[in-house]
Amino acid sequence: MTTALGPSRLWATLGFGIVNEVYWPATSEPQIRDLGFILAGADEWIELKREQRYKVTRPAPHIPLPHVVHEGPRYRFTFDVVPDPRRDVLLISYTLEGDYCVYVLLAPHLAGDGFHNTAWVDGDVFAQSGNCALSLVGRTPFSRASAGYVGESDGWQDFNRHGRMTDSFDLAEDGNVALLCELSGPAGELALGFNETPEGARTLAATSLALGFTTARDDFQAGWEEWGKTITLPSTRPELADEALVSATVLKVHEDRTFPGAIVASLSIPWGNTSNSRGGYHLVWTRDAVESALALLTTGQREDAIRVVSYLSATQLADGHWHQNFYPDGRAYWQGVQLDETAFPILLVARLVEDGWTPPPAVESMIGRAVAFIARVGPMSPQDRWEENSGANPFTLGVEVAALVASMGFLGTRERDYVASLADYWNERLEDFCYVADTPLSRKLGVPGYYVRIAPPLIEGRPNRVQLNNRDGETIDAAELVGLEFMYLPRLGLRRADDPRIKSSLAVVDAVLRVDTPAGPLYHRYNEDGYGEHEDGRPFDGSGVGRAWPLLAGERGHLALVSGEDPRPYLETILHTAGLCGLLPEQVWDTAPIPALFLRPGRPTGSAMPLVWAHAEFLKLLAASACGHPCERLRAVEERYRNARAAQAWHWRPGVPFDRLPPNRDLIIEDSEPFTLHFGVDGWSQSADRDAEALGFGMYGLRFPSASLTGKTFEFTRRIAGQWEGHDHKIAMRQ
Repeated sequence: MTTALGPSRLWATLGFGIVNEVYWPATSEPQIRDLGFILAGADEWIELKREQRYKVTRPAPHIPLPHVVHEGPRYRFTFDVVPDPRRDVLLISYTLEGDYCVYVLLAPHLAGDGFHNTAWVDGDVFAQSGNCALSLVGRTPFSRASAGYVGESDGWQDFNRHGRMTDSFDLAEDGNVALLCELSGPAGELALGFNETPEGARTLAATSLALGFTTARDDFQAGWEEWGKTITLPSTRPELADEALVSATVLKVHEDRTFPGAIVASLSIPWGNTSNSRGGYHLVWTRDAVESALALLTTGQREDAIRVVSYLSATQLADGHWHQNFYPDGRAYWQGVQLDETAFPILLVARLVEDGWTPPPAVESMIGRAVAFIARVGPMSPQDRWEENSGANPFTLGVEVAALVASMGFLGTRERDYVASLADYWNERLEDFCYVADTPLSRKLGVPGYYVRIAPPLIEGRPNRVQLNNRDGETIDAAELVGLEFMYLPRLGLRRADDPRIKSSLAVVDAVLRVDTPAGPLYHRYNEDGYGEHEDGRPFDGSGVGRAWPLLAGERGHLALVSGEDPRPYLETILHTAGLCGLLPEQVWDTAPIPALFLRPGRPTGSAMPLVWAHAEFLKLLAASACGHPCERLRAVEERYRNARAAQAWHWRPGVPFDRLPPNRDLIIEDSEPFTLHFGVDGWSQSADRDAEALGFGMYGLRFPSASLTGKTFEFTRRIAGQWEGHDHKIAMRQ
């Protein structure tokens, strides 16, 4: 995985010892499937990516300049790749030792479509789809080249059928195409250029070659070395320090050049050998982008974090939230709404302000819009953080509450008072929403209760069933579904780490989700997860079995930290899951090894790698272990909830109703549209009508002080847009 620090708009990834995707002109747009090599001898031919006899090294952990060595009994093939810092060109220098001819096999997937490309040979080789074009140029002309259709007349099929190159097709139009080039000697240089026109792509590639690989490499390395001098890390043992440098570099690489501040989730295609689906990884998720910005902030990269804030202020929707995920230019991809993604940018701004930053007016406006959206839509999120279910989730709720408190310094008096009341109410009711007791699972494990992963609307006072994603329509009782989401509550400062509810929930997830691997103890996202390889190792294909996630070891490590324990074992666990060159995977294999599929316990699966969220979690845990507190814990939140704080008012709204009110709480009846309230007490006595008042943030409501609620019950119904609801509500008063 590499990109240059300069005007170049090109990113490249490596896998199986060859070049995988090359992204241009943005991090969301992979333009090739791969570029690999074939060695052809008198009695055999070898496709290097299938041999798995390679090593990859770099000059330093923070310099993404890969040097690849393939070595077999009769050959040694090395190549280096470097993105030209000044042009949209990937340069490759190669050397072969052995009695073989070298061939390069290139699979264009231009314009995000692998099935409507045209490839041709005209001295150099070209491919085009719409306004995306590439050209592969050699320092010395290719001996031969051919353009074919994948699975029919491509170069691999030619070798597979004949053991040598026999075809020399000049053109393959409008299809899934591949180019095969016979290189003219055992050593040389190649340039893969990209542009809106094939002529432009060739001109860029030829220009890079004219200056030479060494010039580009030296320029590339100087840029990364200068950046490396700005990284600050806590003192730690060398292996952890190296991984921290890798992690910071991974986050830096994933930032877009055309749209600075846009950090995509992963420059990888999960299970890409068996699927053409790009999925949701080459996109910006505000959660992942903010996690990355917070991590970069811990390494001294304040300007990087500010760029993320500025970018998010530009991509926010008018109603205050962000698309579930989106291309770096702001175009939406999936359409879900996750309230933690609306709340996280507020936490990032608040973190920067605590560190001395003064946000510009546009960022203050962004906060106001985001708070308004949370206040109107929360606390139940239309989607949880794994983009699967709606309802109350401890992680999302915790981030919402922390964001509301963090926003108070940016608000006027009336709005600030309303936000404070809402935050205190949601915080007080968090266990009502997300904590269960005396369930079959709690009795089985001998604990009083625990936080559930997600709680959909209550039925008869208990959570309903939850749809399991990627499990062919299966459902599970919400009270039996657990995850690590509750660990963010003490991390944010909303609950004490020694709270009995936190401790009993930890006992449950240790029993249900923890798996011990050679890398260390790891965790599944939740029980019955269906996102991962099948039991027999087959790739995820819409269903499967969820595997262990290294980033969750980071969440467990943060809980250890705030509990007064040593978090270093969890840092070590994450370190030991790293793949080639220190890249951290989304998931690792967590059962018996399957050597034929390269699946080993504690080692990366075919899921996304690198995952920026995992690298961010590693960096944040490393920083927290040094300073003693999580970077997400804000002073305002910690001070407000250091001691148990009772809400002054409970907010009744249609999406979050309640039928009892504790003593000494005001009652607020509210909605996102105006209404008239018809109300009475103890069987509708003393009935009256009142019009709702504007509360701020587009909310309307009426407040009844606790001293005025003298009856045993409070009954009401509402008239909205001239129509009565048609049913009554009753709230019991607890004296």
